[in-house]
Amino acid sequence: MALFGLFRRRPHERAGFALYTAAVEAARDPALFGEDAVPDTLEGRFDLVALHAALLVRRLHRDPDPRGPALAQAVFDAMFADMDLNLREMGVGDMSIGKRVRRMWEAFHGRALAYEKALAAADAPALEAALARNVWPDGPPEGAASRLAAHAMAFDATLAAQPFEGFIAGRAEMGLPA
Repeated sequence: MALFGLFRRRPHERAGFALYTAAVEAARDPALFGEDAVPDTLEGRFDLVALHAALLVRRLHRDPDPRGPALAQAVFDAMFADMDLNLREMGVGDMSIGKRVRRMWEAFHGRALAYEKALAAADAPALEAALARNVWPDGPPEGAASRLAAHAMAFDATLAAQPFEGFIAGRAEMGLPA
């Protein structure tokens, strides 16, 4: 009987992948990229995916439903399964994939903690500073960090307004109100 347990899906795996996919789609919004915004590079794309996934994980962890943390973990697992797959598709060798994924995990974790601290305190300048430090190590273009911080705060509010039942079914409205 233990053998069958190896093939059983985790209860929130499908919803986690669907929610992570929605976060990636939100992170790919062309309006977020450009000369006066986030650079359209591998690092810039990672930063936006990390931001949107962190905001989604934050929302799920904050829900009073006891399934929230497990669903947040499923989103996190989907993210790093995707990162592993993307590295392999880019031709990164098997021997270095683990190290690269670990560095990505550490980068995500540090960013998520910084964003969580600023958002929990409703501290827009702290969020702006964290985004500036992470997304633009050489300094952001004029106004870019404040625009991204405003986007993140609006996205956080959009997620907070949604019922948990949609998330558990793998559905989330990731667009911002007009």
